[in-house]
Amino acid sequence: MVMVFYGSNGKSNPVSMENKVEHQTENQITYDIHLRSDLGMLYKVRLGLQSLENNISQLSLRHFKIQNTSTLDTFSLTINKTLPLSPNGDRWIEFPIQWPLKEALSVVTYHLTVFSRNILNERNLLHMTACIYGTHGDTGDRSLLQALQNIQQGEKNEPLLVIMDAVDLGELEKIVLLISSKTDCKLDIKKLHVQEAAKEHPIYVFEVNEEFSVNANKPKIQREIPRSFVIRGEKQNNDIDNNLNKEGSKVKNLTEYTVKVYTGDKRGAGTDANVHIILFGNEDKSEVFQLSQSLEHQNPFERGKVDTFKIKTKNVGSLRSIEIGHDGKGFASGWFLEKVEITDTARNSMHCFNCNRSVDQSIITLYMLFSF
Repeated sequence: MVMVFYGSNGKSNPVSMENKVEHQTENQITYDIHLRSDLGMLYKVRLGLQSLENNISQLSLRHFKIQNTSTLDTFSLTINKTLPLSPNGDRWIEFPIQWPLKEALSVVTYHLTVFSRNILNERNLLHMTACIYGTHGDTGDRSLLQALQNIQQGEKNEPLLVIMDAVDLGELEKIVLLISSKTDCKLDIKKLHVQEAAKEHPIYVFEVNEEFSVNANKPKIQREIPRSFVIRGEKQNNDIDNNLNKEGSKVKNLTEYTVKVYTGDKRGAGTDANVHIILFGNEDKSEVFQLSQSLEHQNPFERGKVDTFKIKTKNVGSLRSIEIGHDGKGFASGWFLEKVEITDTARNSMHCFNCNRSVDQSIITLYMLFSF
């Protein structure tokens, strides 16, 4: 059993429960632990099993008490939980520390949804963990193994839902995925969603769009995925709009973008299909825009041409990525997209998204190459 202590200035390394005090009482074990003096005020504890490989069937926890031997400040909590929480399930629990005259954080149930095209096919080969980071700390590595084993046949295209409890993380910032396997396998992950189970919004979106190949030369892959944007919900957006307009009208605060689309200069590069685009920022995403009225050409997206479009949408924050695609209709719908340049006219900043490949599928995601 190990513990991790979180303070206002950081967190401790995992502390193994090894140094038992000399005199013990029935059904109670006392340990001496030493923490860094620079952790600051402790605000939460993560307690759990280092691994499930030591033939530990169950560990029942009834009560927790911690006392600073110098100041004699004491915190106690009734837990009444058994680890692991379920067969092959989460082996960690978290709880806030309540100090006198200081408000404690609450425990939140988070829903982590994994959108993957082939997770069912690889479920018996993979081991996956996810660590969610926020402004109030992190969840530590939480195993997704139980959720993988519980996927039923016929749910191949369904997203994978993982439920985990953690002390309130605040604003979510990033997720670190660790994927490992003893045999060769591939896992294609599109994106991750995280939200509180008790709330419809906000939804934190982490775009991945990557195929992970695990083999003998690379038995483990770790990937840090920053937050792409946050879906705040219609009510909050309306509240913001109303606050911006002192007279109470519902005119939205729109941002204008200039979108330049570069079609490649090679045989068959152009397309007659209907092209659309979605902008993703660090705060929100735009609606879907059909790119049909080019400022330069009556027939857009021809070989070697540059087409410019003007769009207006709500403020999405700093641009991070775009989704661009077409409906596949019309003669010669295949399209070789070179790049997309988007200028935020309000900030006078330009963002470049490189592609340099054929857009044969309905949608592709491009990430910002550079901006100035």
